[in-house]
Amino acid sequence: MAQRIIRVIIVDDHAVVRKGLSQILEETEDILVTDEASSGAELIAKLQSYKYDVILLDISMPGKDGLMTLKEIKQISPDLPVIIFTVFPEEQYAIRVLKAGAAGYINKQSEPEEIITAIRRVSEGKRYISPTLADLLATSVSQENKAPLHDILSDREFQVMCFIAAGKTISDIARELNLSVNTVSTYRIRILEKMKMKSNAEITHYAVKNSLV
Repeated sequence: MAQRIIRVIIVDDHAVVRKGLSQILEETEDILVTDEASSGAELIAKLQSYKYDVILLDISMPGKDGLMTLKEIKQISPDLPVIIFTVFPEEQYAIRVLKAGAAGYINKQSEPEEIITAIRRVSEGKRYISPTLADLLATSVSQENKAPLHDILSDREFQVMCFIAAGKTISDIARELNLSVNTVSTYRIRILEKMKMKSNAEITHYAVKNSLV
């Protein structure tokens, strides 16, 4: 019986990340990187013509970020497993992306074996949950009646809040997300209003207290 090959596409705006991942996966017999994309828009276009078994998707990309791309993937191919592969810690995005339909969440500092295990697991229709994420999910369930304040933010507002807490200026965030300065400023105003805060310092204090940065 022929071995099943898991066809993977890597979506990241950094060529060095795509190349490094490809080299890691080349050493397996059952995982094949059949394609790459440098943006969410490029991936969505490829989904119209090509078939994949697993998508490895970065969150932080210019223009259509990973979270927006994930939601669009789920509209096009609801059963196609997506692993979020990012530098951000689990505390920041993991629960949010799992709720949006991700099959797994891997930090870019993870060992190659963990990445390979995650790909194999989600290709079988299962979810990949790291021990750290399992603890987060358990805490989230036990505290579901007292959800954190940042849960009221939209995905984009949450993303902007994390960037502000990390010390990025409005201009920095605008460049990072490929948005106008005015748009980012509007998101900041909404964040302050929704969370009943008055300054970036309060946002930063809240984010640090809640392990978001």
